[in-house]
Amino acid sequence: MPYTFPKSQALFERAARSIASGVNSGIRKMEAPVPLYFTHGRGPELWDVDNNHYLDFQLGQGALLYGHAPAGMADVIAAQARLGTHWAAQSELEIDVSERIQKMIPSAELVRFNSSATEVVLAAFRLARAHTGRKLILRFEGHYHGWADEGLVGFANPADKWGDDETPARLHPSKGVIPEVLDQFVMVRWNDIDHLRRVADRHRGQIAAIVFEPVLCNTCCIEPVPGLMAAIRELCDRDGMLMISDETITGFRFGAACAQGYYNYRADLTILGKAIGGGTPFAALAGTRAAFAKILSGEVVHAGTLNANPLCLAASKWSLDQILALGQNHPAGIQRLGRRLMEGLTALGQANGVPLRPQGPGLIFHAVMLKPGATEGPIRDYRDYVRRHDAPRWAHLRRCLLEEGVRAIERGLWSICLPHEERHIDLALERAAIAFRRHASTWQAPA
Repeated sequence: MPYTFPKSQALFERAARSIASGVNSGIRKMEAPVPLYFTHGRGPELWDVDNNHYLDFQLGQGALLYGHAPAGMADVIAAQARLGTHWAAQSELEIDVSERIQKMIPSAELVRFNSSATEVVLAAFRLARAHTGRKLILRFEGHYHGWADEGLVGFANPADKWGDDETPARLHPSKGVIPEVLDQFVMVRWNDIDHLRRVADRHRGQIAAIVFEPVLCNTCCIEPVPGLMAAIRELCDRDGMLMISDETITGFRFGAACAQGYYNYRADLTILGKAIGGGTPFAALAGTRAAFAKILSGEVVHAGTLNANPLCLAASKWSLDQILALGQNHPAGIQRLGRRLMEGLTALGQANGVPLRPQGPGLIFHAVMLKPGATEGPIRDYRDYVRRHDAPRWAHLRRCLLEEGVRAIERGLWSICLPHEERHIDLALERAAIAFRRHASTWQAPA
């Protein structure tokens, strides 16, 4: 029988009486039929308050590369908690972690810590503007760089307000944003190298940095076309711009050197979040000594009461050591499992007449659901995704999967964690088979 969620429903109703909208992050409201409440997890498995058991591919929005509640991490956090939770001062742990990042990422000559990747994005933009004396940041449609005013410009523009292909609109999905913020950005379409060059030429001498998700994971899961990273690096070098690689999701998932090692490029500044803290509120800005010059001189302010919190540092040191211990074997293991899961989901779609087309490198991927009549083939950018992906139908299938104990992110992203094994993929596909059959028999397109 499909799962039911009466205790989660009751807790959500209780939460709404004290927490604005009943949740502490707006995206959590998207979960249907109700935002879930969990009690515990172990590796890639998770249990909610109704004692429903899940194979988890949401994994804390991708932060839990090491799975739920890894014993080693729990031990080091507990040990540190007994020594102290916060000093607003230095500890040897912060050197331990920064030295590991230096060892793992060739472009990480220096590091600074924050509590969230959203903070790191703001620090990177400030540093780039100070470094160049320019105000504009070039960014790509559909890319997400945190929830702050500057992070969401151009993230989810509605189709009727895209602007033309040459000059994508600079819009913000939230009210309350200072209008002038929008004027600090130049928008470009992802995976169109010629368009990138034209826009860079048009604004030459005005752009401080080019920022991007190396794999567009916040809108579908779209890898860079061959030559894109080289083109960004070339333009940055030509015009004195900083290359900012937002590896909040890809960092350490794609290997010790992150996506820039996987795709062979060298960034000036790298934004690290999620996996660097293994589920603790921890993030880092890494980069070249030249890019950090204005912090070194004191001309750029970078601060935070909880920066380099020892509890988070202990978790990060443990997490990075897991990646270092895997050596060249990572990310091959999670990539193999992810590709097997993608193949299994594709086969279930074919067997049930469901137009599901999983897309991505395997270690992370997106469940693309084609609209009726949509063309086949890889999705290349944000606009292509909006035109071809059937979001309502995916939401229906996602709920069927959830009610059979298979959990993916609401927008369609699936992540593989290091504790996933073949048996977890087998069980997930067994449960998914039931979900696909139920979806196929009950789905009705909106009128």
